[in-house]
Amino acid sequence: MQFLMKKTEFPMSGYNYYVPGSPINGYGVAKVLDSGHPNFSAGDLIWGATGWEEYSLIQNPEKLFKIHHTDVPLSYYTGILGMPGITAYAGIFEVGSVKKGECVFISAASGAVGQLAGQYAKLLGCYVVGSAGSQEKVDLLKNKLGFDAAFNYKEVPDLDAALKRYFPEGIDFYFEQVGGKLFDAVLLNMKVHGRIAICGMISQYNIPEPEALKNLMHIAFKRLNIKGFTHRDHHHLYPKMLETVVPYIREKKVMYVEDIVEGLENGPQALVGLFSGRNFGKQIVALAHH
Repeated sequence: MQFLMKKTEFPMSGYNYYVPGSPINGYGVAKVLDSGHPNFSAGDLIWGATGWEEYSLIQNPEKLFKIHHTDVPLSYYTGILGMPGITAYAGIFEVGSVKKGECVFISAASGAVGQLAGQYAKLLGCYVVGSAGSQEKVDLLKNKLGFDAAFNYKEVPDLDAALKRYFPEGIDFYFEQVGGKLFDAVLLNMKVHGRIAICGMISQYNIPEPEALKNLMHIAFKRLNIKGFTHRDHHHLYPKMLETVVPYIREKKVMYVEDIVEGLENGPQALVGLFSGRNFGKQIVALAHH
């Protein structure tokens, strides 16, 4: 079984430019057919950076992770037990240092990372609100994923007023994945000494000019702690994450929603759909079944 996901190509340090004519890179699950590396043998299941192709020659296997827990869906290693899982776990438990009783806001809350971040915050005993881009996703957050409240940011005429309604005393911690007008409204609603962890700004990826923020002075007024991060600096947490999250999955304390399309030929459409919120949960492309 092999599952592939979108890997954002962004002109910044640590990211790769796409070379036309070459396979797209992404995180996936694969079965080892042959190996000259001492840590991997034929038949092993792995997750890590692979190509959008049925067979990949991986020359840097040091970046691969061997799969030991096979009593959970293998697709989970592209999500809750893979790169998005590390991102959510690090954002809540290490970068955000979220504590019981805090008021937490998650943007892109029904996506691969956001749905986990919100559930982890709930397990810590927080009040959690999420934003998403459709009523169906809002219903998912409230009725299945356990968020205290959620709203469709595309249909809210006044984001500042909406946030004040859901957070009358302000936001302790914001998990930022959208940017733009939503981020600007959040700055107005943070508590003094609030914390913001930024791991993406999907609203800004494909626009000619990034949207200007008007409320940046609130960073100083409220003495906010803002930190950008990605999974890259937090792989040391992976063993602890597995120890914590695999039991959550087995005990059904955490749900993970996936949007699986079949066949590599449907990969481009699934990738493009991410930027308009067409996906419902973690977007996966299934190439073959184990």
